[in-house]
Amino acid sequence: MASEAFQEIVKAYPELVVEPAGFANDEIDIDTYRSFMKKSVFPVSDSTKVTKTSARKVPVEWIIESGVKPEKRLAFFHGGGFLAGELGFYRPFASWISKATGCSVLLVDYRLAPEHPFPAAVEDVLSSYRWMCENGPDGENPACKTFIGGDSAGGCLALATLLGLKDAGEDLPDAAFTLSAFLDLALTGKSIANRAGSDILFAPSHLKKAAEVYLAGQDPLLPSSSPLYGDLSGLPPILMQVGDAELLLDDSVRFAEKAKKAGVKVTLEVWPEMFHVWQLFGPAFPEAQQAVDRIGEYIRAF
Repeated sequence: MASEAFQEIVKAYPELVVEPAGFANDEIDIDTYRSFMKKSVFPVSDSTKVTKTSARKVPVEWIIESGVKPEKRLAFFHGGGFLAGELGFYRPFASWISKATGCSVLLVDYRLAPEHPFPAAVEDVLSSYRWMCENGPDGENPACKTFIGGDSAGGCLALATLLGLKDAGEDLPDAAFTLSAFLDLALTGKSIANRAGSDILFAPSHLKKAAEVYLAGQDPLLPSSSPLYGDLSGLPPILMQVGDAELLLDDSVRFAEKAKKAGVKVTLEVWPEMFHVWQLFGPAFPEAQQAVDRIGEYIRAF
């Protein structure tokens, strides 16, 4: 199903081919990967307002679907293995999330490795979230509710933000969500090996390379680099979606287990036969749209 679903997407959107994205072999061609992740093949709706601004020197964009209240805000951190990902690639997805959740979505253009290795990205997402709490799409004013989300590497940054805020004794968001999160840069999850034959996007060597470039010699066991190793007590409710056919399956499973033991309200959803961050293809096939709708349902409950 995972490969069949993805092949149907590729047929409908021929721009979405894996090899030119920079993963044709065991290495990652960063320039090609970045070029691939510049612009989405999906359009941004005419009902979506896009506003570019700066959050404490971090480039950001407000993505706001028609009818959304500006006081309810969601910071979203994009994926791309800490190496790639531009806001243009994520605008359509952010608009779907804005519509589903009823939130003004803040897309964050955090610094990327290798030019800016760890902890630059963590510093940027923390700074942008703090700014969002006091600044909305209509100017300086406090948020009534705040949320954090992220996919893949962005899921790592979302949970690192929670841990950073907690350690600093600051207020935490009302809830968070992660999509196919990359949470263990030490790469100890069993699914990295036992899903190697079913993951249609990545090989284990790609994860290893991304972690090495991002960390640049820093410790992969630091909670700020790999949230799986943090003290998870006191975190807000978290929704975690992950596909059963991807290398990073165990990152979410193990984090959810550890968080539940620490008293955190975690909702783990393992979607049968789904591939890495299938949610980004919302209009393309039912499971993607269902996952986006589920995120909306979860966030609207707060």
